[in-house]
Amino acid sequence: MMFNDMETTLNTLKEFALKYGGKLLFCLIVFLIGRILCKALIKITKKGMNKAGTGEGVINLITILIKAVFYIVIALVVLDAFDVPTTSFVALFSAIGLAISLAVKDTLANFAEGLMLLITKPFKIGDYIETEGVQGTVQRIELVYTRLLTVDNKVVLIPNGEISGARITNYSAEPTRRLDLVFSIGYSDDIDRAKQVIEEIVDNHPYALKEPAPFIRVIEHGASSIDIAARIWVATEHYWDLNFDMKEMVKTEFDRHGINIPYPHMDINILKNGTED
Repeated sequence: MMFNDMETTLNTLKEFALKYGGKLLFCLIVFLIGRILCKALIKITKKGMNKAGTGEGVINLITILIKAVFYIVIALVVLDAFDVPTTSFVALFSAIGLAISLAVKDTLANFAEGLMLLITKPFKIGDYIETEGVQGTVQRIELVYTRLLTVDNKVVLIPNGEISGARITNYSAEPTRRLDLVFSIGYSDDIDRAKQVIEEIVDNHPYALKEPAPFIRVIEHGASSIDIAARIWVATEHYWDLNFDMKEMVKTEFDRHGINIPYPHMDINILKNGTED
């Protein structure tokens, strides 16, 4: 009797293995491959968002979403392998997804643009940029907003959707920048002497680069002045230091050499009894 029961059990197991063994093996392989891909995707996503300075809460949320999608897909594959109808499940998930997407379509748009910013990398943390009429240093690139810190210590949050469709000027993208300045002198002043003064200041300033060579030439005969352009290459991190130094030092040296800087003024003549005083 016992032998017959064991034989029946073995036959049942054999039939089960023959019928479902291949499907179980297939599901196991799908699960293992899917898990490897899921871990790889999470690792790449975390690495990219950490570089972008994304908050820990956002990273954890994205990780949970990736895992949820993974388990849903695996569950549907397993059910389909065992001939369980999945059409209703797919329709349910689709309806839920559509309802959510309609409710938060603007947020999803910013989310998608945030991913594009992380992929295309038009700027990175620490870059000084200008976009949407705002200038500031990039502090964080979140999935919905980009956080800028202005020079007067204000925090500005700009939706990624707006940034993606706007002009972006990245002042930190290149290691050097060109400083463009214009200095005005009077028509009676010595042009060569004025240019020499500017050249000496540039040559002796530690932040002014020798290559490319500075450009110092007259660019315009104005209504009341001769305008001299000074175009000087400088390391990006020293741009503002050189800018302020040049303006102060040129004024000081012009005064020392008797070179005038014209400014708007008005002469008033008073007429008394039809005659001019």
